[in-house]
Amino acid sequence: MREETFREYIRRFNAEDDTAFDDYVAPDMHMKNGTLEFTGVDGMKDHYRNKIWPHFVERLTVPRFLADEGRLAIQMNTLFTAKHNAPDTLFGPVRAGETFEFDGIIMYELDDTDRFADILVAYNSFVHTDLAGTRRDLGIPH
Repeated sequence: MREETFREYIRRFNAEDDTAFDDYVAPDMHMKNGTLEFTGVDGMKDHYRNKIWPHFVERLTVPRFLADEGRLAIQMNTLFTAKHNAPDTLFGPVRAGETFEFDGIIMYELDDTDRFADILVAYNSFVHTDLAGTRRDLGIPH
């Protein structure tokens, strides 16, 4: 996959365009993110449509991109900002404006149609910042 193609995926993801999953995710894709695992386009849509995007504005940035035939790896920085007070999210209870920052490496294995067949997320840090500005590294969130 070419870098500009991947960056178009990121642009669509940041716009909460879940049709990007139809275009970039293999039907039987496997995702492993900490202890969280799910499969396929429907798994991606469920995760983001129902568990992340209702509660958070999520913005991805990709400072590093590497690719060869059949795989790519990126450094990913993600900022989650809570949209509202919520007693139960994937990250626990949140208050509007709190943030969570992910820094890590993601490895994508591609199928023969250049779609994501396997996604493996590795964490460097996951930091919660409360409304008072107190930062706390949470480790793996799930």
